[in-house]
Amino acid sequence: MKFTVERDVLADAVAWTARTLPIRPSAPVLSGLLIEAGSGDAGDGLRLSTFDYETSACATLNAAVSEEGRALVSGRLLADICRSLPNKPVEVSIEGTKVSLTCGSARFSLQTMPVEDYPTLPEIPASSGRVSSEAFANAVAQAVTAAGRDDMLPVLTGVRLELDGDAITMLATDRFRLSQRELQWSPGTTDLTAAALVPAKVLADTAKALTGGAEISIALSSAGSGEGIIGFEGSAGGGVRRTTTRLLDGEFPKVRSLFPSEHLTVARVARDTLIDSVKRVSLVAERNSAVQMAFSDGVLTLDAGSGEDAMASESLEAHVTGEDITTGFNPQFLLDGLQAIPDPFVQLAFTQASKPVVMSGVDSIDGDAGTGSAADATDFRYLLMPRRLLS
Repeated sequence: MKFTVERDVLADAVAWTARTLPIRPSAPVLSGLLIEAGSGDAGDGLRLSTFDYETSACATLNAAVSEEGRALVSGRLLADICRSLPNKPVEVSIEGTKVSLTCGSARFSLQTMPVEDYPTLPEIPASSGRVSSEAFANAVAQAVTAAGRDDMLPVLTGVRLELDGDAITMLATDRFRLSQRELQWSPGTTDLTAAALVPAKVLADTAKALTGGAEISIALSSAGSGEGIIGFEGSAGGGVRRTTTRLLDGEFPKVRSLFPSEHLTVARVARDTLIDSVKRVSLVAERNSAVQMAFSDGVLTLDAGSGEDAMASESLEAHVTGEDITTGFNPQFLLDGLQAIPDPFVQLAFTQASKPVVMSGVDSIDGDAGTGSAADATDFRYLLMPRRLLS
């Protein structure tokens, strides 16, 4: 194996591929990055791959290949080396049991791993459709806000992707909050209906890493095709980036019905102002205690702390329609939802103090925010359970 490639192209592809390497691999070869140099129908090229039996990553890039071959080396070490190289062409070759890497006057030698022990990468399923990479990344970033992080409840560590015609719906919950995000895409067939439970961390990392091209392809294994796999493919650096991951087993809870169809109180507040106020007031909130929110007469009053310790209170303008209400929430969960909303104003819709709030983004503070049926349904909704207030 011998090839020459531009330093920036190689460093970017290696970093992208190595990001999925396991921290504690179950076998030494799974810490490796597979380098394959060869000539195909599209001309000379290079393929870099990683796989840990759960998630795979593969990047193809242009390179001047003089000798075909393949080698397996430490992925993280290769990424560190490529990141530190001078801005000159990189020549890579195999010398015995080592891979030699030369860039200008810098030269490195890496011990190879037994490539024959490396697992075969899974085949990416046929494409189910395409979506704007930027829109998908933004949608995923919002959806994963409510995903669980407790590995004892693996189903809740995933995001449920529902594909229905030209719409994608993402749902995530950790039992205390729920996020729902909808976006449009271009399905391969208009009658497509499918669902997948994707690990939230993998989905978030993948969506963020595939924003180099205008669109990404989503590929979902069909029912009855064996092991559940979802694949994502996009272009970057003159090549193609592909990721596959195994779907989570288990049934995601039926959470859509948790969003109420009617509200008795609807309030609108400037998003950035509310975020800053919650951050200040929550400084005195005791561990696991709530930040109180009282809506009355066009004012939102935030309170935290107790009389025996530090206390904080702050009031800000709010457009309130309906009955006065006082409730409280986990301050970090509240901030997570607020920060996931990109709009200048946030709408908080309540049925009663002991029931969850539904948060969404709006363009103005005094638009039509009537009670009754849910107002201003947006692409992103965040439902948050209240916390018991200290008496």
